[in-house]
Amino acid sequence: MNDPMNKIYCLPTCDTCNRILKEIQAKKKGFLLQDIKTEKISPEQLDALKNLTGSYESLFSRRALKYKEMGLKDKQLTEEDYRRLILEEYTFLKRPVALVRGKAFVGSEAATVAALKKAVK
Repeated sequence: MNDPMNKIYCLPTCDTCNRILKEIQAKKKGFLLQDIKTEKISPEQLDALKNLTGSYESLFSRRALKYKEMGLKDKQLTEEDYRRLILEEYTFLKRPVALVRGKAFVGSEAATVAALKKAVK
């Protein structure tokens, strides 16, 4: 399972991210971890994730505090808006985002975590 292409975009200060990392034994299984606060996601990385998931919207977190602060819930956002916002503000990336053998697992929903666990076995 020690595939260098297995990577997780996360925040080390996020309890949910840490719980999921522990559940899948990310360190033990050799995942490359990218702290999106200290090492921002690059446009190339974000575009690659979009290609795997089908949209920037699928990578966008509506739970981020700035979502409400900026009044975004009242706006009609486009794919370009989602891309720009994620690149400008790390908290807009739904997390964690795990890449396993070329497949992306986005967010902390139970079904996503279950599929991720199955993929890393």
